Amino acid sequence: MTAPHVPVLLDEVIAGLAIVPGERHVDATFGAGGYTRAMLEAGARVIGFDRDPHAIRDGQAMAAASDGALILVESPFSALESELAARDAVPVDGVTMDIGVSSMQLDQPERGFSFQGDGPLDMRMSQAGESAADFLNTADEEAIADVLYRYGEEPRSRRVARAIVAARPLARTGELASVVRRSLGYKPHDKKDPATRTFQAIRIHLNRELDELVDGLAAAERVLAPGGRLAVVTFHSLEDRLVKRFFRERSGSEPAGSRHRPAALSPRPPSFEQPARAVRAGEDEIARNPRARSATLRVARRTAAAPWGQGEN
Repeated sequence: MTAPHVPVLLDEVIAGLAIVPGERHVDATFGAGGYTRAMLEAGARVIGFDRDPHAIRDGQAMAAASDGALILVESPFSALESELAARDAVPVDGVTMDIGVSSMQLDQPERGFSFQGDGPLDMRMSQAGESAADFLNTADEEAIADVLYRYGEEPRSRRVARAIVAARPLARTGELASVVRRSLGYKPHDKKDPATRTFQAIRIHLNRELDELVDGLAAAERVLAPGGRLAVVTFHSLEDRLVKRFFRERSGSEPAGSRHRPAALSPRPPSFEQPARAVRAGEDEIARNPRARSATLRVARRTAAAPWGQGEN
């Protein structure tokens, strides 16, 4: 039997959640169930969300063995509030988010998230809507370049987009990776494969990952009880900047006004306490799981103040 998947910063996430037995917690990105398993062992009742139908299907055995302590919901975490309200499960004592693609998805070539194994150009977390092949084979060069620059921080996005359009139609992850490498002059001994930035950008665009994160953070704020904890694990700077900004604004930690940028006249009461210091993986964990190298955990506790409006971050 294969060992259970262990998510990054597991001990640190569980410590930040400070679970009291009997509390109700949300695992907003269920994945392979690693955080949920630890929450259940700590005595929590858990509602697990995932928009990937494969994750929900594979989690049914854990739910069946939980004696009613685990409920699984096939939904993106942007719908957290409405899905919990429909189950009469608001408020909750904790929300945990592990942002981005899961190791489980990366390890399945047929899902098309990675170029480590050749597979169809798919990249859809929900298995519905526009695929990576659909986007790359129909979008114009400028649109592709904009996605690569905005979500992959690819400095030579126009060159890569031009090469993609010239190579169409593309159907396989290996084909796309080869096109990107040729366009950027990649050598096998180079430290980082430049195709990584392109794959990240397309995946984020197709799955609206940054929009989902913004909506999910606001939804978590609305469903958390006073004293509830929000723990968010991110894997790259685009995600982490959004989370850092959210906590900074919601905790009243914005820099004081100056003559160039006066302070707001009527600041909102903070909806979160000052967040804990960001946590990153130690060398032992990175040695066991190289993906942990880029992980950042931020945790903050909900105050009793009213939630801020959706557009106020």
